[in-house]
Amino acid sequence: MRAKLLAVAGAFCVAVFANPASAYQIDPLTRQPLDAQPESFRTQATAIPRELVSYTGPYKPGTIIVSTRERRLYLVQPGGVAIRYGIGVGRPGFTWAGVKTVTQKREWPGWTPPPQMLKRRPDLPRYMAGGPDNPLGARALYLGSSLYRIHGSNEPDTIGQAVSSGCIRMMNADVIDLYDRVNVGTRVVVQR
Repeated sequence: MRAKLLAVAGAFCVAVFANPASAYQIDPLTRQPLDAQPESFRTQATAIPRELVSYTGPYKPGTIIVSTRERRLYLVQPGGVAIRYGIGVGRPGFTWAGVKTVTQKREWPGWTPPPQMLKRRPDLPRYMAGGPDNPLGARALYLGSSLYRIHGSNEPDTIGQAVSSGCIRMMNADVIDLYDRVNVGTRVVVQR
C-alpha cells in the first residue's frame, strides 16, 4: 500500500491511498488503526472516506453543513478547514433544507417510526430497541422539534444514496466521530 500525503490548509495533512479498497485501514483524521473499532464498523467499507478539506465559506467553526446535492456533511473546523463525511439523504420528495439545532444526542438510540412513516409502511415495527440492527445505528443527533436526525445506519450501502425519509444517514464509525465532536446546541445548516 503506497500512501501520498497532501497538505491541506498549511499544517494539516491527510493520507490519500493509491488503493481505494485500503482507505479504511487507518483513520485519516485520528490516525488510529480501524482494527481498534468494533468488528461491525470495520466491515463497513465505503467509497466516501472521511477527510479533512479546505473550507472558505461563511459558517463559523462548530457548524454542521449538510449538502444534500453533494451527499456530504461538513463539520467546520478552525483554520479554514472542515471535516467532510459521506452521507445518505432523503429520496425524491423527502429532501428538505433549513437551519436546525442539535437538541439531543443519543448513543444506540431506540427507534419509534413516526405516524407518517407507519402510514406509508404499516409493516414496520412500532418500536425497535437500540442496537446493531436498529436503523438509527450507533448514534443519533436530533434536529430541533423536527422528525429528522443525523444518525448512523445498519445499511452502509445506502451512504451516498438518496433513500431515506429525510434523515441524514452516516457510516456508524463516522457518526460516532461526529457525535464526539459536537454538542447539544450545534447549528445544522441543510442545503439542497
